[in-house]
Amino acid sequence: MKDLKFNLFSFLLACFLVFSFFVIKDEKNDQEKKIYNIGVLEPMNHKALDLIFKGMKDELEKNGYVDGKNIKINLRNANGDQSNLSLMAEKLIDEKNDVLVGITTLSSVTFLNATKDIPIVISGVTFPKESGLVKDEKKSNTNVTGVSDRTDLKKEFQLIKKVMPNIKKIGILFTASEDNAKRQASEMENILKNEKIEVVVNSIMNSNDINQVAQSLSKNVDAIFVPIDNTIASSMTTLTKITDKYKIPVFPSADSMVKDGGLLALGVDQYKIGENTAKIIIKILSGENPGDIPISFEKDCDIFLNEKKAKSLNIKIPQEILKKCKIVN
Repeated sequence: MKDLKFNLFSFLLACFLVFSFFVIKDEKNDQEKKIYNIGVLEPMNHKALDLIFKGMKDELEKNGYVDGKNIKINLRNANGDQSNLSLMAEKLIDEKNDVLVGITTLSSVTFLNATKDIPIVISGVTFPKESGLVKDEKKSNTNVTGVSDRTDLKKEFQLIKKVMPNIKKIGILFTASEDNAKRQASEMENILKNEKIEVVVNSIMNSNDINQVAQSLSKNVDAIFVPIDNTIASSMTTLTKITDKYKIPVFPSADSMVKDGGLLALGVDQYKIGENTAKIIIKILSGENPGDIPISFEKDCDIFLNEKKAKSLNIKIPQEILKKCKIVN
């Protein structure tokens, strides 16, 4: 009788272990087969934003997250239409994406206005705190984290001064509706005034204003500074076509803007911004709370130079700067 009970117990135990094995295996397979959805929102088309997206996608793939296999990247671009941006943000939220990526401040703020639950990774946002996206850049305690593209404008002015030691008057051009650009323009204006440089500040409402404003500005300054500005970035060739006629160099704030006709910039590599964005996405997909992940800042900024532009404007770049430059003709 005892043997019978023992055999019955052994049989039931074996059945339980076999059942548990297959349940665990099925759960593991389900986890391995899970496809994560990543919703990405861009306000418009231009090279800097394309580089951020490419860097993000490439870095995800390097770490085993391949679009179309174990992740699905849902990219939406508003093509410069702000009302369209809100509709696209709501659609990405309704589609139950696991992570939302806002490329630029405008996209990130639009996401945050629509959800406080889905993790939001901001990307290429110059002033995360000032824009109301986080209260603390070290730990938001909310659903928001991400990557900033903020640079040191004092160092950028020092570069301008080394390239043009006799400069007396600098124009600042930005888009009035872009908060990042407006803040950077104001910061640079204060720096220039403290350095006893005369400043002429002009803003545009949209890309249609560039022709007229650029002509007026080019007649009255020695150089033009452009902050991180999506509208102007998408129309850099229009701007520099005019400034070139007056032999006025443009000092922008992104590598892609230098490549599109600017002279020189101290800025972050947009592709790296995308790579760092992907690293944060991976942390969130691995279970980390976005509110515990600090905003990432690029520690080392690069100097981007359009060497062809320097030659066409007859501007000699000091050797000490040339040694450090990344040429982006």
